[in-house]
Amino acid sequence: MVEGISFAFWIAALALAFLSGVVKGITGFAMPMILISGLGSFLAPEMALAGLILPTLVTNAWQSMRQGLGAAIASAKAQWRYIAIALICLIISAQFVTSIPERTLFLVLGIPVTVFAVLQLIGWRPKLDPQNRGSAELGVGAFAGTLGGLSGVWGPPTAMYLTALNTPKREHVRIQGIVYLTGSIALALSHLNSGILTGAGLKLSATLILPAAIGLAAGFAVQDRMDAEKFRWAILIVLVVAGLNLIRRGLFG
Repeated sequence: MVEGISFAFWIAALALAFLSGVVKGITGFAMPMILISGLGSFLAPEMALAGLILPTLVTNAWQSMRQGLGAAIASAKAQWRYIAIALICLIISAQFVTSIPERTLFLVLGIPVTVFAVLQLIGWRPKLDPQNRGSAELGVGAFAGTLGGLSGVWGPPTAMYLTALNTPKREHVRIQGIVYLTGSIALALSHLNSGILTGAGLKLSATLILPAAIGLAAGFAVQDRMDAEKFRWAILIVLVVAGLNLIRRGLFG
């Protein structure tokens, strides 16, 4: 047990880790959002951020390698510019995690995510022009990496980007895993340096790995039975829920 966390809060934290694993297994993302929002309701923001780091690192490794190392390498090569800019921005922004108002971050992320997902649910189907893909990779990658370093949440921009590319389901989830894995490694190293992933924060994060992994396995079983359209709708619904929750936290804390 970590000093200062009651038994009831431990049960809640374990349940949140399992739930976040299930959702991640189905859609490929949302674990950091669920954990930072849920843990943040009864723990200090720094402790909530620490709690999500190791479960996301382990589950992202599993997610990215699920179809084998060769498939993961091929996907990484195809998206190397996006991964590189996101990683650079994440490492830089992680050093400023205590200096940016948290509510501002949630609004900056929540509003565009919600608008994007709602528009798609009502019929809008954005498609990236191949000639402009490089600019989109750099712009969205920088946005995702910066928010990831500051808040531990970088999934929605990546999911939006891959959805706009009309990426097939398995490739969609695998690329997400690769992007998030590189970010998770950088986030862990950055917050070892910042002091967040030490002591009680490290113990909490390590304890949440197992329930998150069990949830991920359950989510994978559901995802494997979903066709492409159901998968797309699952992605968009999770984006709407996540976006609205981020807006709520930005407005009301």
